[in-house]
Amino acid sequence: MEDDGAAPESLLPYDQWMEDSLRHVVLTALGFVAANGLPGKHHFYVTFATRYPGVVIPPRLLEKYPQEMTIVLQHQFENLHVDRAARIFGVTLSFGGIPSALTVPLEAVSAFVDPSIQYGLRFKVQMPEAPVVVETPVPAARRTAEPAADGTEPAEEAAPQVVSLDAFRKRRE
Repeated sequence: MEDDGAAPESLLPYDQWMEDSLRHVVLTALGFVAANGLPGKHHFYVTFATRYPGVVIPPRLLEKYPQEMTIVLQHQFENLHVDRAARIFGVTLSFGGIPSALTVPLEAVSAFVDPSIQYGLRFKVQMPEAPVVVETPVPAARRTAEPAADGTEPAEEAAPQVVSLDAFRKRRE
């Protein structure tokens, strides 16, 4: 057997696990600040995909930041909260003097920086695949109603069936 110097391909998703672990560092830091406030000169820049499912931002901000937005958590922010189980954080920030509540899923975060200590993390944001929708023809509904007094047939009610194939896909854990 020859050694060509190439690293063998792993059957375990170590890169994905590492990125997921580092995303939890973001939640831990935000959770600490939510409970204790920002210590010393620490402050955060958090960049996230604004159109990621679960991101909640006011429409005027979505219009201004249609793809990505960076928020600064330093002097003026309120209601910072972290839900580790749901993998989200929320905060109220002021934009143009208007308080705005934001909710951001952890998977939407593309960067987290604490410039006070030159610490930063970058993440890949993978938009979830849109569910595959398959419209199947629906057989004519059975008629159980009697014809109307004027001899017309009752209307058939046929609702389209929508099937999501996500339940049949193998999920990466």
